[in-house]
Amino acid sequence: MTISPGDLDVATAQATAEVREGDGTRKIEGRSLGQLAWRHLRRDWVAMAGGAWAIIMIIVAIFAPQIASWYGAAPTDINYDLTDPSTNVPLGGWGGISGDHWLGVTPTLGQDIFVQLLYGARTSLSTAGAAVVLALVFGVGLGVLAGFFRGFADTVISRLMDLLLSFPVLIFSIALLTVTNFVPALAGYFGRFCIIAFVLGFFSFPYIGRIVRGQVLSLREKEFVDAARSLGASNWRIMSREIMPNIIGPILVYTTLTIPNFILGEAGLSFLGVGFQPPTVSWGSMLSDAGIWFRVDPEYLFAPGITLFLAVLAFNLFGDGLRDALDPRSLR
Repeated sequence: MTISPGDLDVATAQATAEVREGDGTRKIEGRSLGQLAWRHLRRDWVAMAGGAWAIIMIIVAIFAPQIASWYGAAPTDINYDLTDPSTNVPLGGWGGISGDHWLGVTPTLGQDIFVQLLYGARTSLSTAGAAVVLALVFGVGLGVLAGFFRGFADTVISRLMDLLLSFPVLIFSIALLTVTNFVPALAGYFGRFCIIAFVLGFFSFPYIGRIVRGQVLSLREKEFVDAARSLGASNWRIMSREIMPNIIGPILVYTTLTIPNFILGEAGLSFLGVGFQPPTVSWGSMLSDAGIWFRVDPEYLFAPGITLFLAVLAFNLFGDGLRDALDPRSLR
């Protein structure tokens, strides 16, 4: 009788064998797929470094107010005394870097760049996280339904995905966010957060939806699914207990590789001036503001640019390492 890969992993993890070693014996425990993946992943120091940096950024984003309070500044604090009144350029060298302002201050307003980066991380990561959750809900849900039931449901869902994939997302995003400037209820932080997360997540779910659909089309024909069906299992039980555990790997890889795309998407919208508006801080809006000061204050551009680059690189490196670790055919 054929059993599911999930049941096989559990059985393998619980199986033990006694091996003679001199006068005593020791037990060798089998490793599950998750344990094997972790063993492979932790040997990839590049992926682990990316994952560590991603975790650090997430922690910094969560505790940004506490770090800013300890640091002694707020993202909205304005200090004209730190800039030259005639040129609006920060006083001192390297963009006003000092013991009180680790990464310098912004031109004109004299706001601390380090604190703005902290709150910018909070804005970017929270938006990307909400967009990923939305994409997973729609993509995984519709992908499983299309692949499992096939027929009319598969046709309708697949054509919907094709329609969204051909939609001009950037133009639609700019138009939608521009219109919301005239709606007071949507012009604030929460309104723009919801709209940006919706645009990024909803129009991206077809990518994961197609991956899940293809996996489910293959899994539904496996022997362990036929065995569950012959035992009287309902469609919901088969989808939730037999199929879903076997597509966790692709979903995890998609999540880690999509977060940086959403971070760049939010930064791009804010850079164009249709994303988050002041006083909300975003890496994209910081890059937009720094562009006109690049000749006289390049440090203001380097700080958010390098931070954004490292954030995207960290998630990409970790996602690539996770993909290799979850691939049983990988030899690296």
